[in-house]
Amino acid sequence: MIAVIALVGRPNVGKSTFFNRLTRTREALVADFPGLTRDRHYGTAQFEGRQYLVVDTGGFEPEEREGLVAAMAVQTRLAITEADAICFLVDAKEGFSAQDAEIAEELRRGGKPIYLVVNKMDAKGAVSELPEFHRLGLGMPYTISAAHGHGVEPLLEAIFSDLPTPEDEAAEAVGKGPRIAMLGRPNVGKSTLVNAMLGEKRVLVFDEPGTTRDSIRIPYERQGKPYVMIDTAGMRRRARVGEGLEKLSVLKTLSALREADVVLLVLDARLGIAEQDAHLVGVAVELGRPIVVVVNKWDGMNPEQRKAVKQELERRLDFIKYAPIYTISALHGTGVGDLYKSIDQLWIDSRRHFSTGELNRALADVIETHQPPMVGGRRIKLRYCHQGGENPITLVFHGNQVARLPGTYKRYLESAFRRTLHLEAAPLRLVFRQGENPYDPQPKKGKH
Repeated sequence: MIAVIALVGRPNVGKSTFFNRLTRTREALVADFPGLTRDRHYGTAQFEGRQYLVVDTGGFEPEEREGLVAAMAVQTRLAITEADAICFLVDAKEGFSAQDAEIAEELRRGGKPIYLVVNKMDAKGAVSELPEFHRLGLGMPYTISAAHGHGVEPLLEAIFSDLPTPEDEAAEAVGKGPRIAMLGRPNVGKSTLVNAMLGEKRVLVFDEPGTTRDSIRIPYERQGKPYVMIDTAGMRRRARVGEGLEKLSVLKTLSALREADVVLLVLDARLGIAEQDAHLVGVAVELGRPIVVVVNKWDGMNPEQRKAVKQELERRLDFIKYAPIYTISALHGTGVGDLYKSIDQLWIDSRRHFSTGELNRALADVIETHQPPMVGGRRIKLRYCHQGGENPITLVFHGNQVARLPGTYKRYLESAFRRTLHLEAAPLRLVFRQGENPYDPQPKKGKH
């Protein structure tokens, strides 16, 4: 299997900065706030041609505490359990801490290879603090600056010299398959649904709005098929985004949407559909992402309440009538497995390619059934169509007076092409251009 390296340490020692350095991304949130990373955050990285997974964890506080801090410790212990190697980060700037000793003791009990990593060696006075870390009894420390990349290569060389060579097939499988983004307001059950789909408590679930601050990517398999789950931070309305941390979370959500192949819009059946839900859908539609509407907490509702929710869905989300709708209970797992039918189909449909001939035959049938309207005494003409892209599938129509084509006819075209091409649920983007047919082999007549 592909190697898994977990980054562990007390809060604010630079784990997320190191994660970004290894993965060469800005996927982990980085800011000077202790406790910023709360969940396990997965990323893919490469070293000398070998692919591996990096797991960024929340600040580890092993002693028994209550609430969110205790839940974060559980997540870190799970990351330690599944890792092949552990990078235990300590802070050269702040020096040795009693909490470092507590973490070291717990890591030793896990029996995994531990690499003591002294970060922030570029800070003033860091060298004088280095001997203190020998007290942890974890061997010679590796000194790095995660912010600038100093010392990272010797550390990775040491780790991979101790790890078995991964199987090529397993390495290639990581990150393939549909990327599924969870989207929804805070506290509607996104993380609970992630856990239900993965079959384990992989994402921190805590009864407090906004628990997930980051976007977490988790590669996994189901029935032999690879997937990547992206659990996004709940986006608040822009007017309520005040602190820098909340702004970062919004940016991470937008980034996850751009990356996603399929978006699961999670709604709370008992809260109904808010303006923010419609806004989130609008963002996903604008980006051309396939959407599956997931109405959570359906259990316990009486028939009258369920009818009211369905009517509200039809009214508030009428602009995505094509999107499949599922009613589930993430907490109990009811209906969760059914989601994969639409996920798999949308993954296939959004990548389909249609020949120009196929599209123009469909266009001829559509026009024969219902011609474009007359404008200023002249009929609008759609002469031909070709595919301009996929994911989302983009159809480009060329003709005369296309700028004056009314919205009603555009909606008719979209509906007709969905039906003809069997794209009932996949996003379909129509583009209209005025001009000649670029596929016409005859040169344009002109003066010589």
